[in-house]
Amino acid sequence: MGPGLLGALLAALAYGAATVLQAIGVRRATSLPSGAPLRRRVRTAWPYAVGLALDGLGFVASVAALRTLPLFLVESAVASSVAVTAVLSVLVLHVRLGAVEVVALVAVAAGLAGLALAAASGPAVQPPANAAWWLLAAALLVAALMALGLRTPDRRLAAVLLSVAAGLGFGGVGVAARLLEIPSPLWHLLTSGTAWALLAHAALATVAYAVALSRGRVTTVAALTFATETVVPAMVGLVALGDRVVPGREPLAAVAFVVTLGGCITLAGRAEPAEPAHPAASSGTPGSAGPTAAPHDVSDWP
Repeated sequence: MGPGLLGALLAALAYGAATVLQAIGVRRATSLPSGAPLRRRVRTAWPYAVGLALDGLGFVASVAALRTLPLFLVESAVASSVAVTAVLSVLVLHVRLGAVEVVALVAVAAGLAGLALAAASGPAVQPPANAAWWLLAAALLVAALMALGLRTPDRRLAAVLLSVAAGLGFGGVGVAARLLEIPSPLWHLLTSGTAWALLAHAALATVAYAVALSRGRVTTVAALTFATETVVPAMVGLVALGDRVVPGREPLAAVAFVVTLGGCITLAGRAEPAEPAHPAASSGTPGSAGPTAAPHDVSDWP
């Protein structure tokens, strides 16, 4: 197993564990009486802070993986953080998984194994000089779509628009991370248009996803976000960034990609709370090479 694949799996583990820890932190904080002092709230909710730290670790690991692995593999691996969350929720939160979730877990594991066998490692192609401008223009598109969703009076349509905007934003993070050239000294990143585009996509996607959860059903939001943030970057990588499949393994890659994505969407959808989504649901947001966790709210699980 190469370092790139290890980084992708570490990102999935970190994001998945972060979601569970954040859920525990939210539960503990909301169980305190309303007049509890701030110091007690901070001590009680420390798992949430650890979860945020794991989000950061997952982000770094996913960026490292994108240095040598194609987007379709890394994006799928990061999306599989929902499987990690599901397993940890059984062990830590005592959540019961049904037959559908078990089948989805097996599908995710099998799909990732197929993708790992089919993906050809290697760096992205040398980006053109105007690549950063294209990425920044894509961030403006995400912002425009998010603004349209915020202005739409129909809550269902608003949730769809915001979910797609979030997926495109997280996908933009992955594309930017694939193209990002790490300078020496490191502070030269401050002058990198690609680095600024990455941050812009991450910020827009995080806000769009959080608002989408407040406008629509968790199942719909998670499915749309997952599909967009996984499929779009994968296509960009294959068409424009030099991502490759091992010759002769194209059918395996296609089937494995669909199986992995389907399993991830199923696991995310089964995490829908009994009540409408509320602000606490934003404690877990998708982790497509970005500084957030998996898109489902285990804080509302039984």
